[in-house]
Amino acid sequence: MELFYRKTGEGTPFVIIHGLYGSSDNWLTIGKKLGKRHTVYMLDQRNHGQSPHDDVNSFDSMRDDLVGFLNQQGIEKTILLGHSMGGKTAMYFAADYPERVERLIVADIAPVDYMQLNEKSQYYLHRNILLAMIDINFTQVENREDVAYYLSEKVDDTRVVQFLLKNVVKDKNTKLFKWRLNPEALYNYLDEIVSGVNKSWLSAQIPITSYPVKFIKGANSNYIQESDIQVIKEIYPDANIVALPDAGHWLHAEQPQLFLQAITQYW
Repeated sequence: MELFYRKTGEGTPFVIIHGLYGSSDNWLTIGKKLGKRHTVYMLDQRNHGQSPHDDVNSFDSMRDDLVGFLNQQGIEKTILLGHSMGGKTAMYFAADYPERVERLIVADIAPVDYMQLNEKSQYYLHRNILLAMIDINFTQVENREDVAYYLSEKVDDTRVVQFLLKNVVKDKNTKLFKWRLNPEALYNYLDEIVSGVNKSWLSAQIPITSYPVKFIKGANSNYIQESDIQVIKEIYPDANIVALPDAGHWLHAEQPQLFLQAITQYW
């Protein structure tokens, strides 16, 4: 699959992979700052942003998309930054292609199985979001406020609703609003998105020491727990782990200056 991407700056390659529901748009500010020292490539993963839609959204497919992109751009080796689902894509790729990774930076996700079957789990959170997105009848939508109203009936986090609205676009042919991403495919692969790229997936490569690894977590986020840090250290014994104060899961948007410092400071 040929991925859509944005490119800025000059220097050594630096590839950024967004998370679930995200796109390259979310990384423009960070990308421009990093572009002072690097050639920065901000990707849209499959079924997101302006990249093609497909029925498959497995980590195998996302890893292979990244391989294809690097080959297409003639990038032999790169610094790799992935956030959330993109962080799992980055870890999975790096484990299989260590020779192509200069450094690995993982933002607010751990190589663990998040499939907990309770109402507060990440699985049910995303399941509810995707079902709410799928259920919207765009023939009855006149503006983005209508979409916000429909979403808010089932998603009780205003920040999440506002973030999802960035994926609402108008179809040039039908003149109707639609989702820019592909919620049906994401829903069908939600089990793997939530549970995949855990310790068992990486067991053949453990311990991973071929490239420097840094994890950056939001201090207010629950995606990297103390128990997860132990798993991280088992997989990446030399990993550096940094917590950003007053930041949640979208730490790059909430604390952009601290996030940049965490990326560029001494490992």
